[in-house]
Amino acid sequence: MLKIDRKTRMQHPIASAVVSAILLAALGGCQGTPTDETPIIPIRNMFQQPRYNPQAHSDFFADGRTMRPLPEGTVAREMAADPVTETGWSDARQSWALTVPGAVVREQGGMEALVSRGQERYGIYCTPCHGVSGEGDGMVPTRAGGAIRPPTLHDERLRHIPDGQLFATISHGIRNMPAYDHNVPTADRWAIVSYVRALQLSQHPEPTAMNLAGGTR
Repeated sequence: MLKIDRKTRMQHPIASAVVSAILLAALGGCQGTPTDETPIIPIRNMFQQPRYNPQAHSDFFADGRTMRPLPEGTVAREMAADPVTETGWSDARQSWALTVPGAVVREQGGMEALVSRGQERYGIYCTPCHGVSGEGDGMVPTRAGGAIRPPTLHDERLRHIPDGQLFATISHGIRNMPAYDHNVPTADRWAIVSYVRALQLSQHPEPTAMNLAGGTR
């Protein structure tokens, strides 16, 4: 039987420590230099993976689309459970909601708080184009030299469209106006609707059929 004396056993860890120190010193002294040579990558499955670019054609799916539509009935966590609140439609999409849903008003702490929130959000998202007073004289159309000018929010037609239609326009956009359904939460879009109505009433205080309907007025 091979016997290793106590002195030999003590020398092994010392030798290992010395070798490790030498290797660390050697590696620490190495400095990388720029090179045009192809890097050596032993395992490439994490370096090169098949993928599709947005809007690219796909041979895998029957409809040829890379970006997949949401499964029917899917509800995101931030979406409202009430379809009227989420879409602005009422009566199974037969007509627009006339006023801001009462649930939204209650959740925001009342109409005054909702309008105040709408004023803040309007100042961020709407003022650049529609202007502070809603006349369509914001910084964007001004710098565009009038080539792009949104309609005034005080137009007779816009003063009388249902709140749900105004909400849907903010959500999905129209003509040069972009959609804000992914940038502005649902409650904030309704808040903007409420503030737009306040702007309109500030210049046209006479009652209309929509005013008498209640809700946002």
